[in-house]
Amino acid sequence: MSDVLKPKEPSILPPLGGGDWQRVPYASNPMESRGRLFDEKTCSMRSPFQRDRDRIVHSTAFRRLAHKTQVFVFHEGDHYRSRLTHSLEVAQIARSIARILHLDEDLTEAIALAHDFGHTPFGHAGERALNRVMRPFGGFDHNAQSMHIVTQLEQRYAAFNGLNLTWECLEGLVKHNGPLLSADPKLYAELLPTLPIEIIEYNQKNDLILSGYASAEAQVAAIADDIAYNNHDLDDGLRGGLYDISELEDIPLIARLLADIRALYPNLETMRVIYELNRRLITIMVEDVVEETKQGVLKWAPKSVDDVRNAKQQLVRFSSGFADELKVLQSFLMNEVYHHTEIKRIMGDAEQVVEDLAHYYLKHPSKLPSQWSYTSDDHDEHTRARTVKDFVAGMTDLYALEKHRQIFDHTPELR
Repeated sequence: MSDVLKPKEPSILPPLGGGDWQRVPYASNPMESRGRLFDEKTCSMRSPFQRDRDRIVHSTAFRRLAHKTQVFVFHEGDHYRSRLTHSLEVAQIARSIARILHLDEDLTEAIALAHDFGHTPFGHAGERALNRVMRPFGGFDHNAQSMHIVTQLEQRYAAFNGLNLTWECLEGLVKHNGPLLSADPKLYAELLPTLPIEIIEYNQKNDLILSGYASAEAQVAAIADDIAYNNHDLDDGLRGGLYDISELEDIPLIARLLADIRALYPNLETMRVIYELNRRLITIMVEDVVEETKQGVLKWAPKSVDDVRNAKQQLVRFSSGFADELKVLQSFLMNEVYHHTEIKRIMGDAEQVVEDLAHYYLKHPSKLPSQWSYTSDDHDEHTRARTVKDFVAGMTDLYALEKHRQIFDHTPELR
């Protein structure tokens, strides 16, 4: 067995510089995993978290991400991010941070790769539409849908539905945005019924401790998501001509980086300036997370992964000053990218496509493809609605447009 699985006695902080890799005491240890819902034989070649990662990469949901919108719809250009390229960027950043902090890289990567499985076609526009249609049946939440996909909808194995991922991986997916419930028993009981039904049902079978924080690895995957989308949405917005690079001078964080680049390369062409800007921005964001996390370790001295889960606040995070600077950048992206007139127009049409499809299949469940045919008129309304929700949410952009053209007289071009 490798040293990764049998680490040396760790120190509370990751070692500086070279030397043998050693897991910190608050890292997730694959040999101490809480296991899987369905027992399986151990693998002699891979740790449990490596198997999680491999199952995720080979899943149908992972392949579908290639044709799901991030910000720009698939046909607007070959160089814009899709949900798949976004997930790969998140995984790369997350794994780098996990390595620096001496956490389990495989668990971090697995969570990062699967975190967007539940997204609808056309990104948040599709989610808004599906949530509206499904509101009488509990609404729609993409994090809950990610959980549902990996625990039920992926049907590849003979012995069980889903991917049968480890407890730690599922915990990371469901707590992507932090604890879902209060640790106070009364508030816990009051809030539990308000959670998406997919989470409630699975948690009854396999308690994910919804009132606690996720592992440090899951927190790294979540903050890597923030780092990735802030950077690539900035990049895609520039490449898409939604704003000019000169407009970024009003963002202090970006202005400092641009000044450094121009001082070193005064005649650099714009496309190279954009790339330099992104790579430097990613670097300083990662550096801030690493340093702030180390300071938190020194302050709270976690001795185990449960110490991280039971903490009063998140361990892996940006420093307060840097977080304030990021808010200025995020406000700019909100105004100039997500709320840009052309983006809103296209996404408004995309919302209509998803809304039309969801309403159609609710009225005509017999028109669902054969593999979804267990939804029939003799099922109750909520069961039919959940099946329609699963079907529509799983569509790629291409498939959603194809189905819409088959059913309706007019389908928007989304251009």
